[in-house]
Amino acid sequence: MEATEPLLDAAAIGDLVLLDPLSEDSLLRTLRERFRRGDIYTYIGNVVISVNPYQPLPIYTPEKVQEYHNCNFFAVKPHIYAIADDAYRSLRDRDRDQCILITGESGAGKTEASKLVMSYVAAVCSKGEEVDKVKEQLLQSNPVLEAFGNAKTIRNDNSSRFGKYMDVEFDFKGEPLGGVISNYLLEKSRIVRHVKGERNFHIFYQLLAGGSAQLLQQLRLRQDCQHYPYLRGESCSLPGVDDAANFRAVQDAMSVIGFSPTEVTELLQVTAVVLKLGNVELSGSYQASGMEACSIAEPQELQEIGELIGLEPGTLEQALCSRTVKARDETVLTTLSVPQGYYGRDALAKNIYSRLFDWLVSRINTSIQVKPGKQRKVMGVLDIYGFEIFQDNGFEQFIINYCNEKLQQIFILLTLKEEQEEYVREGIQWTPVEFFDNSIICNLIENSKSGILAMLDEECLRPGVVNEDTFLTKLNLLFATHKHYESKETQNARRVMDTSLPPQCFRIHHYAGKVTYNVTGFIEKNNDLLFRDLSQAMWAARHPLLRSLFPEGDPQKASLKLPPTAGSQFKASVAMLMKNLYSKNPNYIRCIKPNETKAAMLFTPELVLAQVRYLGLMENVLVRRAGYAFRQLYGSFLERYKMLGSRTWPRWAGTDRAGAEALLQELAFPAEELAFGHTKIFIRSPRTLFDLERRRQERVVQLATLIQKMIRGWRCRTRYQLMRKSQIILSAWFRGHAQKNKYKQMKRSALLIQAYVRGWKVRRAYRRYFRAEASTRLASFIYRQLVQKFLMGLSRNLPPLAVMDRTWPPAPYKFLAAANQELRSIFYRWKCKKYREELPPQRKALLQTKLCASELFKDKKMLYPKSLQQPFHGKYLDLTQNPKYQKLHAVAKDKLVMADTVRKVNRANGKAVPRLLLLTTEHLILAEPKAAQPKTVLSLGDIRSVSVTRFSDGFLVLHLKETCTGAAKGDFLLVSDHLIELVTRLHQTLMDTSAQALVLHITDQFSTRSQKGDVAITVVESAKAGTNGPVCKKRGSHRMEVLVH
Repeated sequence: MEATEPLLDAAAIGDLVLLDPLSEDSLLRTLRERFRRGDIYTYIGNVVISVNPYQPLPIYTPEKVQEYHNCNFFAVKPHIYAIADDAYRSLRDRDRDQCILITGESGAGKTEASKLVMSYVAAVCSKGEEVDKVKEQLLQSNPVLEAFGNAKTIRNDNSSRFGKYMDVEFDFKGEPLGGVISNYLLEKSRIVRHVKGERNFHIFYQLLAGGSAQLLQQLRLRQDCQHYPYLRGESCSLPGVDDAANFRAVQDAMSVIGFSPTEVTELLQVTAVVLKLGNVELSGSYQASGMEACSIAEPQELQEIGELIGLEPGTLEQALCSRTVKARDETVLTTLSVPQGYYGRDALAKNIYSRLFDWLVSRINTSIQVKPGKQRKVMGVLDIYGFEIFQDNGFEQFIINYCNEKLQQIFILLTLKEEQEEYVREGIQWTPVEFFDNSIICNLIENSKSGILAMLDEECLRPGVVNEDTFLTKLNLLFATHKHYESKETQNARRVMDTSLPPQCFRIHHYAGKVTYNVTGFIEKNNDLLFRDLSQAMWAARHPLLRSLFPEGDPQKASLKLPPTAGSQFKASVAMLMKNLYSKNPNYIRCIKPNETKAAMLFTPELVLAQVRYLGLMENVLVRRAGYAFRQLYGSFLERYKMLGSRTWPRWAGTDRAGAEALLQELAFPAEELAFGHTKIFIRSPRTLFDLERRRQERVVQLATLIQKMIRGWRCRTRYQLMRKSQIILSAWFRGHAQKNKYKQMKRSALLIQAYVRGWKVRRAYRRYFRAEASTRLASFIYRQLVQKFLMGLSRNLPPLAVMDRTWPPAPYKFLAAANQELRSIFYRWKCKKYREELPPQRKALLQTKLCASELFKDKKMLYPKSLQQPFHGKYLDLTQNPKYQKLHAVAKDKLVMADTVRKVNRANGKAVPRLLLLTTEHLILAEPKAAQPKTVLSLGDIRSVSVTRFSDGFLVLHLKETCTGAAKGDFLLVSDHLIELVTRLHQTLMDTSAQALVLHITDQFSTRSQKGDVAITVVESAKAGTNGPVCKKRGSHRMEVLVH
C-alpha cells in the first residue's frame, strides 16, 4: 500500500489489495479515477499495473529517479521506477537474480515500459568511464532493434513484431558488465504483405527518408516509398514521427554499440536487397513441352541487386525461375510457374530479413557480452508481443498467443508460490483461493504427442497430399470434446449454431478470451521452406554478410535433412525462456490499453474491464487478500504507527516485534484481524488498516500542533535570550566606553597640572642660578653645535663627483636651507671645474664647439636637436691620403679647420652642383671635385653675414661684402649636410682671427645679390621636397623659392 497516502478515497488507493469492498466495479472505478488524475501506475501487492496514457507525462525526470532511488517500495506513490529499484536492490544487496515480466495487449505500452526500466537501472548505477560505456551500449541497442523489429499496426504505432528478452549482467557492486539479448519469432511475413492501415518494418521508411542522396544512390534506391511494392499502403509516413531523425539516431546507436562502417554499409545493402526483391516482376510463358515457365519481366532491378551483392544476374534469375530436384542419384531442373516464382521470391525476401535480424541480435550480443570468468548477477527484462485478437488471425497470432498463455501460467504459479512461501516462512496459515489454471490450454497447444503444434508438425512431415483441410480434420477428431477448443464441425456435433465461426477456422478459449484462427497458411508458415537453389545463389554471392547468412548454401555441406519447423523451434525457445524465468525472482508489470483509438487520457471502461478479466487481476487481488491483505516488517510498522501508543511513543526500548504487539494490544483490535509472523505483522482486513491510517492521521495533526507550539515557544525564548544577551553586551560596552572617556579626561588634567608645576619649578630655579644673558649664549652654543653637526655630516656624505649627478642631501633644519642650497651650487661648480680641467684638449675643443653651436641655434633651428648626437669631425675629406687632393692640401697647409663636400646652387636656374669646401683660419675655398682645383677663394673678412632657414634643412647663404674681390658674382647659395658644424666653425674662426662674431640670420625670407640684381628667396616647407635636400625653383628673374622637407 501507499504508506504515505493521506486520503482513503477510491482514487487515492495505490494498492488494489486494500480495496473495500472489492469488486470488478470498485477495481475499475479506482483505475479510472487514478488514470483521470494522471496516476497511471497502481499496485497489486508488488505487481505494477500500468495504464498507457498515450502522451508524455512529467513523471520520468532525474528528480523522480532520485526520489525512488533506494526507497521503500510502499513508501512512495506507485511508479514503474519503484519496481525497477526494488528489483535492482534485491539483485545488488541480496544476491538474487531478477527478472521483470512485462505483459499486456499490443499497444498497452510494453516497449516503453521496458525502456523506462532500463533507463532507471542505468541512471542509478555507479558512474565511471567503462560503466558508462556499457550502460550506453545497452541503452542504444533499443533504437537499433526497434528499427528492424518494430512496425506500425492498427493498434500501435510502434508495435514490437518480435519477442525480446534481455539479460543484463552485473558485478558484485551492482555495476553493469554487459548483457545478452534473445529474440523470438520475428513476424517476417510482414516483409511481403501487411493489412491495410499498417506499415512494414520501420527501417525501410527510415532508410528512404533519412538516407543521403549519395547513400541512396550507392544502395540503388529511390526516396519514394510508393515505388516499392513491399511498402505500398495507405500510411508511408506517421504523424508526429520523424523517420529521417530516427534513421540518424539508429546510425549513432550502431556507432556507440561498436558497429564498424563496413558492417553498417553491408547491413544497409542487405536491407536494400530485401526491398528491391519486391520490385522483381515475373512474366509467364509455356515451353515446347507444354509446361508453364516464368522469366524476369524487367531485368534492371535484377541487375541492380546483383551489383549490390556481387552476384551475376543470370545466377539469381535461374534460382528465382527454376528449381533443382534431386531424386536418388539424379538431378532434375524444373521450371516454376509465375505463382511459384513469386512464392520463391517472397520466401527469399523473408528469409534474408529474418536471418539478417538474427545476425543483428548476435552482433549486438558480441559487443555487450560479458567476458567469461567474471562472477555476475543477472536481471532479465522480458518485452514480448502482447495477446493479439484480430479480425483475421493466422499462424503468427497462434504462436504469439501461445507464448502469452505460457507467461500467464508462470505469472499465476509464481504469484501463488511466492504468496504461499511467505506464509510458510512467517509461520502463518492461510486458505487457498480458487483460480483459473490455464495449464489445460498450454497442454492443448504444446503437448508433445497430442498438442496442436505436434499435430501441425506431423501433418507437415506426412507424405502425400498435405493441406490445411487434413490438418483441421485431425484437430477436430482429436479435440472433439475439449472444452477450450471448438470448430464448425465440433459445434455441429454439439448442435451449436454459431455463424461467427467460418469452416476453415478453429477457436481456442484463451485466458484472454476466445480467438478464432484461420488455418490457411499454417502448414506453409510452419514449414518455412526455402528452395535450395536460392540458398546456394545467396552463398555464391560475393557479399560477406549475405554469404554468412546462408551457410546451408555451400554445395559441399548440402544436406537432404529437413530443417526443424517454425512451431517446434518456437516451442523450444519458449521452453528455454520459461526455464530461465523460473530460475529468477519475478517482478511483474501488467500493461493495460485504455482505448482502441490511441487517444490521450481516454479511458474506455469496457475495454479495460476485458483486460482486467483476462489478465486475472481480480484473482491476483483475491490471492493477495486470501490470507492477509497487508503485511509489513515489524520495524517499518512500528516506525509508522508508534505515535498511536503511549508505551511506544516517542521511542520504544525493546524489540520491534514486542513494540508492535504492545501497540496493537493498546489499540484493542480483534485478535482474528492480526497475525504475528517471524519478521512481519499481518493485517487481515483493509478496514483495520484504514482505521489505523485514520487514527494515525488524527494523531499526526495533534503532534503537528504540539510541535508547532513547542517550536513557537522555543523561537520566542531564543529570541528573548538573544535580545537579553545583546542588551547586556551593549550595556557593558557603553559603561566601559564612559569609564574610558572619564579616565582619559582625568589623565589629561593631571598631565596639564604636572606640566605647569614642572615649568614653574624650572623657571624658579633658572632665575636663581643663571645670569640674564645666559639665554643668548645658550642659543648661540646650540646654533654652532647644529651647524658643526650639519657640516661634519655633509663632509661624510658628499655626492659622487660625476658631472651628471645632481643629487644633494637635504638640510636637516629649516634655518640651514639657504646655506645648504648655496653649498650645493658651489659643490656643483667645483665638480664642473674639476671635470673641465681633466678634459684632453681635443675633447675640450669639441665641447666648446658644441657649446657655441648651442648658443647659435638652440630653439632657433629645427635641425639643431639632430646634431646633438653627431660628433663634429671637421675634416670629412682626407686630403693627406688621397693624391688627388694634394694641391688643395698645399693650399690649406696647416691652417685647415674643416673640409667637406657641399652643393652650390646656381642662382640662374636653381640647380645644385657639388663643390669641395675648405675652411682655413684665413680663407674659405670652393673647388671642383673632379679637378680638385680651387674655384673660388674667399677671405674670411669678405663674409658679411650668413643666412639659414629655421627648418631641418642644410640650406645657407654666404652674404659677401660689396667691396670684396668676389662680390661681383654675388652671394653664394650652398647646401651642406653638416650645416650646424660649418656655421659654428666659421663663427669660431672669425672670433679667433678677428675677434668679430659671425652675423647669423635665421629666417624664412631673405635677399641675395647676383650679377643681375637682388634675388628674393622664400623658404617653404613642403612634402614635395626630396629627402636628399632642399629643392630650389626660380620664380622669375628676381625671385627664388626653396622647398624644404
